[in-house]
Amino acid sequence: MDARIASGWIKRTSVTLAIAAFAAPPTQSQEDLPIRNCTWCHGSSAQGLDGAPRLAGQRAQYIERQLESFRDHSRDNPASKQYMWGATARLSSAMAQGFAHYFASLPAEPADDGDSSLVAAGKRMYEEGVPDANIVSCIVCHGPKGEGFEGIPRLGGLSYAYTKNRLEQWREGYHASARPMPLVARAMTAKEIAALASYLSFLK
Repeated sequence: MDARIASGWIKRTSVTLAIAAFAAPPTQSQEDLPIRNCTWCHGSSAQGLDGAPRLAGQRAQYIERQLESFRDHSRDNPASKQYMWGATARLSSAMAQGFAHYFASLPAEPADDGDSSLVAAGKRMYEEGVPDANIVSCIVCHGPKGEGFEGIPRLGGLSYAYTKNRLEQWREGYHASARPMPLVARAMTAKEIAALASYLSFLK
């Protein structure tokens, strides 16, 4: 089978399985959650895979809110439309909460995949912001180690590609309801985005 056809078949099958799994009766038991359907894309230990973000160690309240934003289509970037809109179409609130708490309980590993030459600039931006561009420091909301708080996501250790893509998508106008990030991203240059994403990938 042609590799491109096989890859497309696997992705379509994964999404179909996820839709079927999320349509299951509501449950609060983590043992009953169809975790495997999430790890098709996010990796067996939920550390992230091929552009899909790391879920392990993410803030439970944030995960739950993102699942809801996929379901109500407010998170509208292309990958969300392709994979997560259908997968969460019939996701119950109880299951969203169950998934959120399960993944939040897993240990997180840093991606360590950014450009090490940009780390110093990214660290400075994270801690001090960019006053000339009216960009406040990331540390104000996300904490000194990028640990996040309640509904504010954990950024420390997320992959370079994922963080860079999210910032670029906000700058392009996607997921406009996730304030204040669209405004922040629009004020950032491509170099600043690369530096910040690099720094965060190494942050433990």
